Amino acid sequence: MAALRLFARFGYVPTMMVGLNLFAVYLVAGGDSFLWIGVLFGVAVVLSLLMEWIRPYELSWNWAHADSGKDVAHGVIYETANITAILLLPFITLLIPWRSVWPSTLPIGVQLLLAIIIADFSMTMIHYWSHRVSWLWRLHAVHHGVHRLYSFNGLVRHPLHQLLDLAAGTLPLVLAGLPVELAVLLAFAISLQLLVQHSNIDYELGPFQKFLAVGPVHRLHHVNWGGQGDVNFGLFFTCWDRLLGTLRLDSDRAPRAGDIGIQDQAHFPQDYMTQLVLPFANYRAVNTVEQRATNFGRGPNLDSEKSIYLTRGKTIA
Repeated sequence: MAALRLFARFGYVPTMMVGLNLFAVYLVAGGDSFLWIGVLFGVAVVLSLLMEWIRPYELSWNWAHADSGKDVAHGVIYETANITAILLLPFITLLIPWRSVWPSTLPIGVQLLLAIIIADFSMTMIHYWSHRVSWLWRLHAVHHGVHRLYSFNGLVRHPLHQLLDLAAGTLPLVLAGLPVELAVLLAFAISLQLLVQHSNIDYELGPFQKFLAVGPVHRLHHVNWGGQGDVNFGLFFTCWDRLLGTLRLDSDRAPRAGDIGIQDQAHFPQDYMTQLVLPFANYRAVNTVEQRATNFGRGPNLDSEKSIYLTRGKTIA
């Protein structure tokens, strides 16, 4: 058990971010079936969930908060959308009227790192603007409407917001002629990163904490302390937040139970179908306090309730 706790503390992040990605590169470079990447992701999910019990950051976050079914549904839809996008990629590239400029002669591991850097910048920017543009926040609020942070709810997001993420993150790569095998590796790397970023594991990064957008850095993005969560938008690296002026590496207090979610939204709906339709809710069509409270799953503080969708994310974290 002591060895497992030591691994969770120091070995989990390198294994997930480096080890599994390198193994995926090895499989793809060797011509193995892409199905093995799916198996490898399953191993990553099990490893993350196991390590959360071995060395939890906040023990109460390991227990279901009436959210397990919803999180599984989000995870399945998220990965299904990734697979669909990869299957469509060869047909999309046929529409590009110029030859590929992707540096396919580079080692595949270097190509993956380049793809990650480009996608990370693009996805950081869509994330940043999702906290500042009302209609984007309506969709992105689903990701922030959680009451705990653990690995699997890194995949919680509205499908339309995921579509925007995919478009923003991959459009420059697709236009450059990204090969299908690189798209598979990139999707795998992003999925792994979401697990690591939201893991409920008390791991240590040492000096790398200043450069990697995971763990303590990302927890500060999910706090419900006024507008203090409007920081740390990066997926892989913190460099983009440094440029945006939104990097926050530490806080006077560490996020714990009760500190995660949207300010004044302690009862954000936790079923999948409600989260699908909630961004499109028509408040004018609901005429009474009681109806609104029933529809949106909480008490009658309607101004606060409407703020999920009608107020820009920067004011409510």
